[in-house]
Amino acid sequence: MNSILQQDLNDFENILEKTKQQGIDFLNNLENLPTSNNYSIEPKKELNELGLGSLGALAEFKQRLSPLLVSSPGPRYWGFVTGGSTPASVAGDWLASVYDQNTQSVTSQGGNSALIEFETINLLLQLLELPDSFMGGFVTSATMSNFTSLGVARQWFGKQFGKDFAKNGISETITILTATPHSSSVKSLSMLGIGSQNYTVVKTIEGNREAMDLVDLEEKIKALNGKPFILISSAGTVNTADFDDFKAISKLKEQYNFWWHIDGAFGGFAAVSEKYKHLVEGWEGADSITIDCHKWLNVPYESAFYLVKKEHINLQIETFQNSNAPYLGNPLENFNYLNVVPENSRRLRALPVWFSLMAYGKEGFCDIIEKSTLLALHFGNALIEQEHFELLAPIRLNNVCFTLKGNENQDKVNDFLIKLNDTGKVFMTPTFYQNKKGIRASFVNWRTTENDIKMVIEEMKKIILDIQI
Repeated sequence: MNSILQQDLNDFENILEKTKQQGIDFLNNLENLPTSNNYSIEPKKELNELGLGSLGALAEFKQRLSPLLVSSPGPRYWGFVTGGSTPASVAGDWLASVYDQNTQSVTSQGGNSALIEFETINLLLQLLELPDSFMGGFVTSATMSNFTSLGVARQWFGKQFGKDFAKNGISETITILTATPHSSSVKSLSMLGIGSQNYTVVKTIEGNREAMDLVDLEEKIKALNGKPFILISSAGTVNTADFDDFKAISKLKEQYNFWWHIDGAFGGFAAVSEKYKHLVEGWEGADSITIDCHKWLNVPYESAFYLVKKEHINLQIETFQNSNAPYLGNPLENFNYLNVVPENSRRLRALPVWFSLMAYGKEGFCDIIEKSTLLALHFGNALIEQEHFELLAPIRLNNVCFTLKGNENQDKVNDFLIKLNDTGKVFMTPTFYQNKKGIRASFVNWRTTENDIKMVIEEMKKIILDIQI
């Protein structure tokens, strides 16, 4: 064994202790760390010949690389619908690395850590009050969850014509109907060979809505004359957290032949709250659902899961089966995640979620969700009280979409946001909504408080003076 590697092995406990302290120092100082910075480095051009050892690498990381990192898990990082890691999820994530399992099979001589994933999916179904008619698994992100679900939908569509798209390629034009798809769904259509522009846009409801107009949807369905299609609907649109009418879509599904996919990356967690669960009423009728855990579940990146009805398991295996590995056996008799998801190599991604669900239970996550929505309303009200801001849409859940008041100030919106983000006190993202430049703040982080909102409003007032609105 290499001498430095041997030395690290002998000093493993000390290395982990020092690494733990580095992490604790970061987490304990989150509120004071910037949400963005301009720090930069000159990338190394030569690899060290002998190596520094783990402690040497840790020292260099702390001195040279850690200043690049921002407080994205912190209370005032309101961009990209990003949660922050809870203590339990950090513990689970650390142990996922320590145990370093390749999570594949439920009955394998190589280990059956997939049983942990099975249990975690079952707990999530209980959290979201969804029936056990769904099966699921963990992937890296909402993008890969949408990709997995729509991959099975693509196979379903081919079967309606007696064709196997997974084996022989797409040989029919796939019809997609959707109103306001997230970019990850569009990206999935591109990766699946369907085409990022090959979908039909359903009109949205009039009156500051992003949800699909059901009259227009049914007209487009009738125009297909009984041909199959795939419907992509939203449980929480990215700008305004709007929801499609799932009860009405469920009734349409009784009349027409289509695959129903719901992108519920963050909005699906409305099901956890008695106040907001009506927003997802009827979603149990979907064929597939996307949920993102590193958003409102507040676990570390990368963590999402897909849900697909069990009745479609054959289609899922046809889509993703690792057919070049005969030693894996019959994929139906010997369940293996290799045969139902895109990745062959899979870490135990379920463990941070399992720890979180065990630690905080349904009441804990209900508290996070309801607190987040209250904070969004609080921020919205604080904006309205200021003469220089206006809301672009009603606050339906946890996203606040707003802009500078007055059309004459539209050309100042980007400059305002850049200056605000450059303070390092808060991070929000630009958007474009109803032909206006806007700003979006998303509340999902378990650490955020009303004091954070007060601090941000004060910073915003300073920027307003600076750009002379």
